Amino acid sequence: MIVAYNKIPNWCKLWVFPSSRKFYAQEISTLKEAIENFLNNWNNHGQFLNCSYQIKYDRFIIITVDDSELSLSLKSHDQLVSFIQELETKYEIILLDKINVCYKQGEFVQYKELKEFKKMIKNKGVSQKTIVFNNMITTKEELETNWEINIMDSWLGRFLQK
Repeated sequence: MIVAYNKIPNWCKLWVFPSSRKFYAQEISTLKEAIENFLNNWNNHGQFLNCSYQIKYDRFIIITVDDSELSLSLKSHDQLVSFIQELETKYEIILLDKINVCYKQGEFVQYKELKEFKKMIKNKGVSQKTIVFNNMITTKEELETNWEINIMDSWLGRFLQK
């Protein structure tokens, strides 16, 4: 069941699902409705989960769950993945590929396949000041401290040093 985002402890489980494209304004309300319907029914062996979500930059779906008193079952994880796959199909987007790169270009968030991003680095389209998104984070606290980071603080930084 959905609770206020600030009610979820900082050490709790979090997933970031980067979209391969920005969500269109007319999609946001139906997307939120689908997420809320899923989260309000998401359970762990019949026990409803206290969870919350955010949509950031009209591109990222962020879901967090209070797992401080229970361990999420494999079935609960599978339910989440199945739901995200349904969104991918409905909106014709990619959400489960965390290797592709999301980065800031001015005030805009861009999404590139890793191969294309490496070409951008080679062609000097990316600098050591570029901000990238670390979509591998796993806790709510990391969202605040380790999500939007300088490329040199990420695994992608090594490509700029060559």
